Amino acid sequence: MEKPVIMAVDDDPQVLGAVSRDLRRRYGENYRILRADSGANGLAALEDIQERELTVALFLVDQRMPAMSGVDFLSQALPLFPDARRALLTAYADTEAAIRAINEVAIDHYLLKPWDPPEEQLYPVLDDLLDEWQGGYQPPFSGVRVVGHRWSPEAHLLREFLARHQVPYRWINVEQEPEVLSDQERSGSLPLVILEDGTRLPSPTVSDLAERLGLRRQASASHYDLVIVGGGPAGLAAAVYGASEGLKTVMVERKAPGGQAALSSRIENYLGFPAGLSGADLTRRAVTQARRFGVEILSPQEVTALRVQDDYRLLELTDGAELSCHATLLAMGVQWRQLNVPGAERLTGAGVYYGAGLAEAIDYSGSTIYIIGGANSAGQAAMGFSRYAERVVMLVRGSNLEAKMSQYLVDQIALTANIEVALETVVTEVHGEGNLKALTLSTAGEERRVEAHSLFIFIGAVPRTDWLGEGVVRDGRGFLITGPGLNGDALESWPLERPPMLLETSVPGVFAVGDVRAGSVKRVASGVGEGGVAVQLIHRYLSEVGA
Repeated sequence: MEKPVIMAVDDDPQVLGAVSRDLRRRYGENYRILRADSGANGLAALEDIQERELTVALFLVDQRMPAMSGVDFLSQALPLFPDARRALLTAYADTEAAIRAINEVAIDHYLLKPWDPPEEQLYPVLDDLLDEWQGGYQPPFSGVRVVGHRWSPEAHLLREFLARHQVPYRWINVEQEPEVLSDQERSGSLPLVILEDGTRLPSPTVSDLAERLGLRRQASASHYDLVIVGGGPAGLAAAVYGASEGLKTVMVERKAPGGQAALSSRIENYLGFPAGLSGADLTRRAVTQARRFGVEILSPQEVTALRVQDDYRLLELTDGAELSCHATLLAMGVQWRQLNVPGAERLTGAGVYYGAGLAEAIDYSGSTIYIIGGANSAGQAAMGFSRYAERVVMLVRGSNLEAKMSQYLVDQIALTANIEVALETVVTEVHGEGNLKALTLSTAGEERRVEAHSLFIFIGAVPRTDWLGEGVVRDGRGFLITGPGLNGDALESWPLERPPMLLETSVPGVFAVGDVRAGSVKRVASGVGEGGVAVQLIHRYLSEVGA
């Protein structure tokens, strides 16, 4: 298999020679380093790369070139290799151009010339970009392969599981490549998963696949200082802070680390990342950081019950195992609210999806994608899908986007030619047998039917807290009440003389952070902040009980 390509483009021979030298020295073993002395020559080289069915991992392009600027080159190169990471070389005087490039071609980073020494100024940036690219790279004919029908909900679940756990896989539509199946398998049940060593798993469950891939679902011990339930940004932040400060920590995640944030195609208002980063990349970095400090991550695994015994909090898992701890942190986040219209439940996974998986978006390349929702998650999905779809239609119940969406996303959507926003529009029915075929839309009371094969839903979220029973106080919508919000009847069973701490629930030693907490700010940064604050409160609680 040929190496992925890193392409350097610069019209200055000395600069091009220097950057090519530095790239080969660091990355030549795993990547093919190509150089072009103009944007036009770079585009010609990309045509050859496409013909040879190679892939580009990274563009490193000078901005100030006379015939074609770096931004102009990237605007023509990115449709050919939309997943490639892009970095712009600029002089000190060109920083404004670099910032414009972030908005116009979504560059991932800009580097100021000169970049010496590369060990400090160049390699750390490119290492991060290439690590991020590798996280989503699916090399041909290697790794896990999933074989199935395009409209199979079971295949959708397996693909979503692999993507969210960042396991490289290749999707094979059996209708397009029937030769991958043996005669016996053609008459059997699908989907079929083919592991890297050739092992074939017919119709595996997610649990079966997790076990075969070696994902950890069982804890190494029965007792921990801290058990975190939920692996979104808040839970991951608490895991990093807790373990780095000496707490024996385990995190239990029902689906995959990252929560809903992991499905965001681009988070652009997170401090310290001026070019933004994907939810998957943020998750990958956080999981790596947590494991570095010794956090055990059990996923996919689910907590089904919580009970208190003296100074211990006991959590029961789906497989019947029980974890004991002194302190528990509830960071389950929320799940998408279901679309309650005729046909939606029946076609879930067969054209109707909750959240934004780019694996599905690629399937609809060149077609029309419909999105329900008008908040940040829907806006981020629209921007991500616009890279692949011919047309993205946002169906928004409200009269404007500004009410629930960050202004930077509103502006980006307005500048993206293939995104349409249909305001005051709702879906009243979903049509299709076997897969989605059409939608009935209502705008200002007038209904119309449109052809549709994909619908991604972002219509608000609900907490999943029923498993906690009556011991942990919740508000009317099921969100967990903490700290000062606990008063009156909520404190009747509170056993301590002190009041509950800021993020403490109605059960001493059980804390709640992130989207599952009543009154929380539904942003990644606030969830991360709450996770860090919670660890300090947990230390205080542990000192009280002498743990």
